[in-house]
Amino acid sequence: MKWIRALLVTAFTLALVYVLNRTHGIIPALGPLLSPYEGFWRHETDPDFRSAELSLAGLQQPVQVRFDSLRVPHIFAQNDHDLYFAQGYLTARDRLWQMEFMTRAAAGRLSEVIGAQTLEMDRYQRRMGMVVSAKASLQRMQADPQSRAVMEAYTAGVNAYIDQLSPRDYPFEYKVLHYAPERWSGLKIALLLKMLAFDMTGYSDDLRMTNTLRKFGAAVVKDLFPHYPFREEPIVPAGTGAAFTPLPVPPTPAQYLAGAAAHALERQKPENLGSNNWAVAGSKTASCYPLLASDPHLGLSLPSIWHVVQLHAPGINSYGVIIPGAPGVGIGFNRNIAWGMTNVGADVLDWYEVKFQDARRQGYWHNGRLKPVRHLIERIKVKGGQTVVDTVLYTHHGPVAYLPHEKPFRSSSTPTGHAIRWTGHDTQNELKTLYAVNRAQTYPQFREALKTWAAPAFNFVYADSQNIAIISNGLFPLKWPGQGQFLLDGTNPAHDWQGWVPMEQVPQVLNPARGFVSSANQTPVHPKDYPYYLGSSFAGYERSARINQRLSAMTQATPDSFRRLQTDTYSFVPQNVLPTLLQLIQQESLNAKEKTAYQTLSRWNYFYDADQTAPYLFEQWWQAFATAVWADEFPADTFKAPGRDRLVQLLLHEPNARWFDDVTTPQKETVTDVAATTFKKVVENLPAAAAQLRWGKAKKSAIRHLAQLPGFGQELNTGGSANSINALNGSHGPSWRMVVQLGPQVQAWGVFPGGQSGNPGSRFYDNLLDDWQAGKLHRLLFLQGIDDRKEQTGVVWVMKGE
Repeated sequence: MKWIRALLVTAFTLALVYVLNRTHGIIPALGPLLSPYEGFWRHETDPDFRSAELSLAGLQQPVQVRFDSLRVPHIFAQNDHDLYFAQGYLTARDRLWQMEFMTRAAAGRLSEVIGAQTLEMDRYQRRMGMVVSAKASLQRMQADPQSRAVMEAYTAGVNAYIDQLSPRDYPFEYKVLHYAPERWSGLKIALLLKMLAFDMTGYSDDLRMTNTLRKFGAAVVKDLFPHYPFREEPIVPAGTGAAFTPLPVPPTPAQYLAGAAAHALERQKPENLGSNNWAVAGSKTASCYPLLASDPHLGLSLPSIWHVVQLHAPGINSYGVIIPGAPGVGIGFNRNIAWGMTNVGADVLDWYEVKFQDARRQGYWHNGRLKPVRHLIERIKVKGGQTVVDTVLYTHHGPVAYLPHEKPFRSSSTPTGHAIRWTGHDTQNELKTLYAVNRAQTYPQFREALKTWAAPAFNFVYADSQNIAIISNGLFPLKWPGQGQFLLDGTNPAHDWQGWVPMEQVPQVLNPARGFVSSANQTPVHPKDYPYYLGSSFAGYERSARINQRLSAMTQATPDSFRRLQTDTYSFVPQNVLPTLLQLIQQESLNAKEKTAYQTLSRWNYFYDADQTAPYLFEQWWQAFATAVWADEFPADTFKAPGRDRLVQLLLHEPNARWFDDVTTPQKETVTDVAATTFKKVVENLPAAAAQLRWGKAKKSAIRHLAQLPGFGQELNTGGSANSINALNGSHGPSWRMVVQLGPQVQAWGVFPGGQSGNPGSRFYDNLLDDWQAGKLHRLLFLQGIDDRKEQTGVVWVMKGE
């Protein structure tokens, strides 16, 4: 009997060892993970956050790094090489896994470490041509001696940290996913910049719009999808004329619709995701010097999207945030200027229908002749040993992305494909821009630096002690009005992009009479004031209107005025539509529960505060109303539905429009029917618990781990909405709030949702999250020199070459 028990115990032990050392999907091999010698427990403290001396091969002169109480490194170097070497080393020490994971995502290599569940994502990245375009951009950056030197120094610093690691010291996620770090390279820096461009501009609605056009015709599309919205507050104040001689705009072809569209790999453009920035002149501030606010909204994750740093060397003293893995400061300030960014949202990605010669797809038709197709074999390695082979076809338009249900080599007399034309495939030198902006001292220097920034196009807000400005800067294709709204004909050269808007002619304004500049992803400039077509699908006017309303009223603005404005939760959307919706409801027909909901909405002040229930009621009703109006004729998987601006116009001014009728029912519905039906349905399905109705919890906002690892994120309980200045919506929201006061001594405040460390066991992993939720800002310690305010930097590293 004893030997049977012994055999069972042995078998169980062997089975347990086997299971604990096997990885299942993204579930880690728990044996190594739980090991006290090599596992997670080695990451539970901050052993490196104390003063130290480090010997690092590759440094030319000693570097001093002073850490403040938030673990922000203030790097003091004696030359550029050592400055960026140290930045690379320190960023890797905090965020190595995050840096590599983002470059894997950009390159379509996640399946190597996660498995088959990311295969389609990887395939899409390959078909977007991310690595090909990153290599082209890398060549452009390496051709510039300054940029090449920065990349090489930063890369050497990252690799100096990697070289110190043994498997037991790997960041936590490597152990969870059971793989080892790769060495850093210039290509990875280029991939990070491409990933930024893809996140901001890698979307379109061309194919769904083409389906809509084919179904309803040009007159309906023109009516429902106007090129300019009914309500707008352009970034450049209306009436600001262009002070330049424009290039000729390409003529609109008489017939410019290509073949029939279909379901596609296209990423739909979100309507409400957005960022904010603004600056006010000294005439409107208490200090008599300009104030600037930068408030970029991005997908929120842990580790944080940003890493904070101060860079000090001869010719540079800049402070701010940067995407981990790229050198320099992206959003920030120096002794003389401050700057921030929001996404322009211009139409810089178009789809072309390509007609191949035959099923072999060796050539395609363009301008009446055949052009060769370049075949690029992509081998996608999948965790577990499988390798998936995919062939990406390249035309002069760009790579061809076949539709998911197509058979790429089916027999057909005229096979077609959809090619992507995107500014991310074109090359500039964004790294050169960052280098020059970090060192700029005047507006002309700042403006000159932006000329090498291509993608993504940003609204760069600027301030110095005398000036404020905003520039919608990037690489904009020279198009005819409406070009790219639909699928383009890849055989017709008139449909090709015909050049570029000159960088000096992008929308911009310096020191406007109203005393402030601002952007919230809205239309950059009114078409009457600008000769070039930039697109027609920008963010709605609501956030920009609220910002401008508040800035117009400011006369003695302070940094705290800007902090409060960044956390403002008011929305013009319910202000515009809710009174009309409520008037359509017959109150005498309501039951008790419906009357309570009606009264709650009637008393609402249109602030999306966390403890209110009215925001949840309204959002549920408005979304149900919009779905009821459009879903019967514009199913989302195939067609693009008209935007909020057009629906508001219908509700307020066209109550008899045909679109309120549900064509799937025999009766003819009216706007009153739609409002009443959706209101009653929403109220009927409300959660029973009162706590579930409070906006902060009901909207289910959260910050997740970058790789979606369970247990390493947090649910959020904050106000705001997609159309508020505090545009927290789901897991998309304010990623870095910064306020800078210019003047003889620059002062700044900031916060981001997370912390400096990427180690979940560190107290600096998410130490700023609660303050960020509460709308607090921290004073940013901007040191003027190596001996400035030593009492505020208790941890000091001295880095020396070996």
